Amino acid sequence: MMMSIPKLEFPPFHLPAEAEALRGEVRAFLKETLPNIQSEDRFASWNTPSPEFSRALGAKGWLGITWPKQYGGAERSFLDRLVVTEELLGNSAPAGSHWVADRQSGPLLLKFGTEQQRQAILPRIVRGECYFSIGMSEPDSGSDLASVRTRAEPVPGGFRVNGTKVWTSGAHRNHYCITLVRTSGQHGDRHKGLSQLLVDLKTPGVTIRPIINLAGRHDWNEVTFSDAFIPEDCLIGNEGDGWLQVTSELAFERSGPERFMQNVYVLRELVRVLGRQPSKRANAILGRLIARLWTLRQMSTAVAGMMQGGKSPAIEASLVKDLGTIYQQDLPEIARTLAESDATTEDDLADFLDVAQYASMMAPSYTIQGGTTQVLRGIVARGLGLR
Repeated sequence: MMMSIPKLEFPPFHLPAEAEALRGEVRAFLKETLPNIQSEDRFASWNTPSPEFSRALGAKGWLGITWPKQYGGAERSFLDRLVVTEELLGNSAPAGSHWVADRQSGPLLLKFGTEQQRQAILPRIVRGECYFSIGMSEPDSGSDLASVRTRAEPVPGGFRVNGTKVWTSGAHRNHYCITLVRTSGQHGDRHKGLSQLLVDLKTPGVTIRPIINLAGRHDWNEVTFSDAFIPEDCLIGNEGDGWLQVTSELAFERSGPERFMQNVYVLRELVRVLGRQPSKRANAILGRLIARLWTLRQMSTAVAGMMQGGKSPAIEASLVKDLGTIYQQDLPEIARTLAESDATTEDDLADFLDVAQYASMMAPSYTIQGGTTQVLRGIVARGLGLR
């Protein structure tokens, strides 16, 4: 008997006219606003912080754009949010301050948080005033989130937390961290006994230490909990439901265009240094790069359309992230090689090589952002009934 393999779905999807109209508004806003924003990066991206820019975006009503109006949201569609995200990435906007809060922490609180948590936090996110980190990964755990050792011991009025989180982006400048902890059971219990806590990063007993990356930047951190007291009203959802909640949160993280547009500035700069009349060989290589980008964009748009229709395309989202990682890691070296042979001037080449060098140093991190490649391929394989 032949095995029946489930079908992956990426149905063709076209954005509605109102979404494209919003695109024009966002482009006009960025053209006016970005020249006045001071950024620490020459080529900013979704992980480059600028509280000033986040507040400006909030003032336009484009943060929490899909959320209920009672929390400050605009109750617009996932497709409108996709358009805003594409324009921020395509124009190298420094969106890092609000990014995690808008993309996944806010939606997690909407789905599992208490009304008190929603009222206290969500309007501040919408205004671009409240920023979040993700407290999942731990030393020696790799991408195996079920093996977390950080323990939250129930005590009168809350939890006493001890343990360590690593690769915690932006913890040194953000307000909160949604932290995955073990509230019951033992390390070997895997998915049982896990919970999520809303942690104020100024809490006594929480220590933040920098992790400097290959580019010499301080984006990541080690966050240590030493008998930190977290009040019981900071528990998100039900105690013990952390695994269900964290997998829901990761779905928000995996399917967005940031998974294939994070270093799109490399492609933009490559087009510039090749000039207006590139060679046939250069045109062919550029064409292949742009075709791959456009294919990923169509797949991502299809996922957004399915989400808008109430579906949960976890397998498709994982595949977009996997293919997007490959593309973003291929791009800097392909671009560097082409620029070295075809750049119009030596000055342009030297300028571009600085860009490519930075992108190459950041490329390894794409493997683990939003889910390690091997883990995502396991999700796809299971979804297709292959393991």
